[in-house]
Amino acid sequence: MPGAPNRPPERSDAAPAAPSSPSPPERLALRRLVPSHVALLLDSWKGGPAPELTVPFEKAEAAYRSADYAGALGALDLLSIRFAEPRWPSLPAPFRELRVPIPAPVPPHWNPDHGLSPADREHRQARRTAEQQLALAEGCVAWAKAHGIAADDLASLLAEARTALAAEGVPPEYYARIDALWTGLLARLPRPTRSSTAPAARAGSPDEA
Repeated sequence: MPGAPNRPPERSDAAPAAPSSPSPPERLALRRLVPSHVALLLDSWKGGPAPELTVPFEKAEAAYRSADYAGALGALDLLSIRFAEPRWPSLPAPFRELRVPIPAPVPPHWNPDHGLSPADREHRQARRTAEQQLALAEGCVAWAKAHGIAADDLASLLAEARTALAAEGVPPEYYARIDALWTGLLARLPRPTRSSTAPAARAGSPDEA
């Protein structure tokens, strides 16, 4: 166009965000299996968790040990649905994060992530997942210490993971520590004691947020 400045587009010095690589299915299963195991050992289950909870967990555990990670994740999906049912005692924080999320219907523009680019939404979700894993690890290590399970090495891994997550994003060393913690704890957990009967439904009892 005559008279228009012939100026090249401005260049940004900011490096593009590196695309995140998906975690292997065995890592995804491990990160859900161990905190679910601890959740079934909590003192809130009077007489032990009901078979409706222990059966999907046992299927997930058996599938994980036989390297059927898709089967393990499917059984853990069922367990997360069971955890969300109002007939059971409400899970305390942070273990309630193991329940299947049931978001309330809201207009899309109310979602704080609505205006983000797909890459930014992915990065924000990855950060939330990492923070959730850290909270679950903190709860599991605290439970282990309170129940006489050796956890000094796990506490050290937890501290290192917390330090790694203090950086922006989710550095690779974070999950290296978290996965080592889950692997170490898995070998020390006792079997959940199954209750012979399911508790009566709590009619009209609102579920905790």
